[in-house]
Amino acid sequence: MSYLRFEKALMTNLEESLPRELLRTNRSGAYSCSTVVDCNTRKYHGLLVVPVPGLDDENHVLLSSLDVTVVQHGAEFNLGLHKYGENCYSPRGHKYIRGFDCDKLPTTLYRVGGVMLKKEVLFQHYEDRILIRYTLEDAHSATLLRFRPFLAFRSVREFTHENYVANRDYQFVDNGIKTCMYAGYPDLYMQFSKKSDFVFQPDWYRGIEYPKEQERGYDSKEDLYVPGYFEMPIRKGESVVFSASTSEIATSKLKKLFDVEYEDRAPRDNFFHCLVNAAHQFHNREENDDRYLLAGYPWFKCRARDTFIALPGLTLAIGEQDYFELVMKTAERGLREFMGGKPLSVKIYEMEQPDVLLWCVWAIQQYARACGDEKCLRKYGKLLSDIIKYIIKGKHPNLRLEANGLLSSDGKRTSVTWMNSTVNGCPVVPRSGFIVEFNALWYNALMFASHLLKDTKKAESADLEKRAALCGRTFADVFVNEYGYLYDYVDGDVKDLSVRPNMIFPVAFDYSPLSVEQKKSVLDVCTRELLTPKGLRSLSPKSGGYNPMYVGHQSQRDQAYHQGTAWPWLGGFYMEACLKLYKRTRLSFIERQMVGYEDEMYYHCLGTISELFDGNPPFLGRGAISFAMNVAEILRTLSLLETYTYQK
Repeated sequence: MSYLRFEKALMTNLEESLPRELLRTNRSGAYSCSTVVDCNTRKYHGLLVVPVPGLDDENHVLLSSLDVTVVQHGAEFNLGLHKYGENCYSPRGHKYIRGFDCDKLPTTLYRVGGVMLKKEVLFQHYEDRILIRYTLEDAHSATLLRFRPFLAFRSVREFTHENYVANRDYQFVDNGIKTCMYAGYPDLYMQFSKKSDFVFQPDWYRGIEYPKEQERGYDSKEDLYVPGYFEMPIRKGESVVFSASTSEIATSKLKKLFDVEYEDRAPRDNFFHCLVNAAHQFHNREENDDRYLLAGYPWFKCRARDTFIALPGLTLAIGEQDYFELVMKTAERGLREFMGGKPLSVKIYEMEQPDVLLWCVWAIQQYARACGDEKCLRKYGKLLSDIIKYIIKGKHPNLRLEANGLLSSDGKRTSVTWMNSTVNGCPVVPRSGFIVEFNALWYNALMFASHLLKDTKKAESADLEKRAALCGRTFADVFVNEYGYLYDYVDGDVKDLSVRPNMIFPVAFDYSPLSVEQKKSVLDVCTRELLTPKGLRSLSPKSGGYNPMYVGHQSQRDQAYHQGTAWPWLGGFYMEACLKLYKRTRLSFIERQMVGYEDEMYYHCLGTISELFDGNPPFLGRGAISFAMNVAEILRTLSLLETYTYQK
């Protein structure tokens, strides 16, 4: 019995099946994404979505979908599914689905009369090539398969419409054709593992609708170009492999390539393996061998803060220190370029955010915990020292070390923290001055650097320890309030009393300026007012402006983004704080919290974790369908659970 399996009743019920999405990536920036019934509901959906560096830094939908028709005795049964207008679905191929599972590969079983057709889909690693294997498992008479490709050739942020500029030319290649709709795009090669007949029958399918875009108040309709169809006979027991790619392949290799790629896939047969698979989907290897972590799918790029927060969970927590080092090698080059005032040669966005350097130190600290101080000092000691000196010398454009030992940042007119939503160019949550997690990170960084350098640079280590002592004393004076929790930020006479999750960080970090009593008090407030089954709320229901439902048009969503929604990655730090304060006595509690995340393996995007959740029941997943920091912190929590479980 597969872990991720759905029966006919669910698959044929569009209210249940359409909200469930599937993601496949090639670990080089390209992806394939749709719903489990292959009905695209977002403009970001597509069977082959690839970066086109010659045009811009966005992904582009080349092949939107591939409709398959079973033909027997002249009767046609189309297995495709598209939405047109108000509740109009055609050709309603989902009614033929008899089962779906997503163990090693997404596999759909169709039944049309006496015909049983199995479809398996995979994305070749490090190549812009989607492979689909069709196997005729049963048939009582001669059977034809007809394949009709729907082409878009557009950015994921735009739509295509019927026009007379689109190029209709095509050329035959080995068992298929190649075509390109617009200048600047690569050729799209559509090939089969056996000979097929291509019938040129160009047409536009008009008014295809994407309900997810409609929900956000965006345009939601487009037209897709179909150049014609491929047709071939298929025998009972026979398999045919379809390839869509930006490069040609010898079709005699397609079946073997599919088998090889299949064997390379790890099964998603339990919660942990699903998360590991999701972690690998964020990998991004560029042509020059730079390594990145994408912040999420389908619309996020590589962002600096997300990289350093997610890096330990996506690598060290699953025993993949090598990939940590590869990503950090690329990131270090970008950090040094930023600190040196040079143009960035890396594709990492938001490097200028003031807490990025601090989160980098935290990521290095996790490496030291996993690999030992000696190895960490050898690999990252110089970087660590240079980051601390850069901050102390006041070289960062928006991070100032004040005389009281704390760091301040100006966030009145622009977002400087992870709470970065804006409306009309202004921050929804304008956090400025002394920001609580910035200074928790700074104290932790000073103490960690002092510890790591104590044997090799004693004078520098002693100076850092002295600075940490000043920071620690001031931290408690500035942030601890009479109500038993921490101000979110303090800017002059403004002391923000909003109960927000950022105060959990000084409780969770290895080095904290808080006393044990203060930590417990903060944790208690987080438990009472912020904890949900899907992580910590971004704002307490008792605080002004609480807006927990991430729904409506985009402006409404931006207002709610950090005003009560729940975030699993924050829950990771909350659970780390629980373990540090209460150790094994909280194991069963944290295990129960993990159940809330395991439920998500079957919803929204299968086998991964959404960007955020509504802050009120039923805590529905929202935003990006797969989010790196969330997957990372759940994996890191599972690793911590294992550590505490086997402690004597």
